[in-house]
Amino acid sequence: MSYVKLTASALAIAAVSATAATARDNVQVAGSSTVLPYASIVAEAFGENFDFPTPVVESGGSSAGLKRFCEGVGENTIDVANASRKIKDKEIKACAEAGVTDIIEVRIGYDGIVFASDIKGNGFEFTPVDWYKALSAQIVVDGQLVDNPNKTWADVNPAFPAQPIQAFIPGTKHGTREVFEEKVILAGCEETGDFEVLKVANGDDKKAAEKACIALRTDGMSVDIDGDYTETLARIEANKDGIGVFGLAFYENNTDKLQVATMSGVVPSTESIATGEYPVSRPLYFYIKKAHIGVIPGLKEYAEFFVSDEIAGPDGPLAEYGLVSDPELADTQAVVADEATMVTN
Repeated sequence: MSYVKLTASALAIAAVSATAATARDNVQVAGSSTVLPYASIVAEAFGENFDFPTPVVESGGSSAGLKRFCEGVGENTIDVANASRKIKDKEIKACAEAGVTDIIEVRIGYDGIVFASDIKGNGFEFTPVDWYKALSAQIVVDGQLVDNPNKTWADVNPAFPAQPIQAFIPGTKHGTREVFEEKVILAGCEETGDFEVLKVANGDDKKAAEKACIALRTDGMSVDIDGDYTETLARIEANKDGIGVFGLAFYENNTDKLQVATMSGVVPSTESIATGEYPVSRPLYFYIKKAHIGVIPGLKEYAEFFVSDEIAGPDGPLAEYGLVSDPELADTQAVVADEATMVTN
């Protein structure tokens, strides 16, 4: 492999630290708590199977990881950002302004967002409408927009038990939160017809209506969790009425403590996500600073190992943990091998 043709950003990192390989010889990763267990599995296996130190993998959420990723180029910045959503245009812009211009997007597979509660508690069969009516700050009642009056799940849906609404959802720095807002809360708002009422109330402004739909109540019934899923689980263990939002893989590794709800009549599973039947699923990613390849030892090797058939394929350890293997994994492997960067405006 030749590194003769250096990009401007590659030259920048070399200039920032001519001793990067000796000053920092391990890959540094941060970001999504959903991707964290997969990245940790890969990092440990990488350290055991390659002549490179084990990569350091930290959590913090997709937004926090991408913020660190976009701080600049050099050994004092992370090499990889894990994300449970695609990088946003404003983040790409922030990256570029800090000199991070060549970004490689790597899709590792798919995961579902599930709704789980204490294994000994009530079972639920949810729809997006149920969650919208339970958590939105304001809903339409008898044609009028009012503060959400619902206190129990029976208030939301008479088929449900009169269990107090207590939801533990990912905080705003998590990519899972954005998917939850779009595919559950906003979808429920649209299905009820409230979206059209909110659009009229906001001067026919679609964006304003969307923002109003996903504005959640602040009376304690909806609690943001800024930590990872272990914190959500701890909250449910302390409050048996609680229902948490989790990644499928986390739930599947805690079935002795949690029971999962259906969503729109579909049980979440790797199979229902792979077929697209389960409605609340999303691709998972990590992003690589191309300028760090060839400077930080083992970076490309780590990425190639991560998306190899043996690791990310349907029979690999990531699938065993709960990742839904990407049917287009070969394309992702080619992106990493070719160091193909994202096309940005």
